[in-house]
Amino acid sequence: MADSRQMFKSGQAKGEAQAKTEEWIESAKDTANAAREKTCEAAQSAADSAEQGQQQAAGFLQQTGEQIKNMAQGAADSVKQTLGMGGQSKK
Repeated sequence: MADSRQMFKSGQAKGEAQAKTEEWIESAKDTANAAREKTCEAAQSAADSAEQGQQQAAGFLQQTGEQIKNMAQGAADSVKQTLGMGGQSKK
């Protein structure tokens, strides 16, 4: 009878250990999935920020280009008027 009890307790301990191991594995999987999701979210956020920065830079460069063009046109008009070639300027 002692053997039966020992075998029962041994089997019970093995079952409990197996259940605990499966619990830890599931917990590790959940943690890994949560980390993966957060990494994906962070990567998407970084991509969105980079895209927004590119759009702002493009807008700034276009605006600066327009300003330089207008300044150059104004300088050309001033030179033409100074030399008597002015008349009406075309914009």
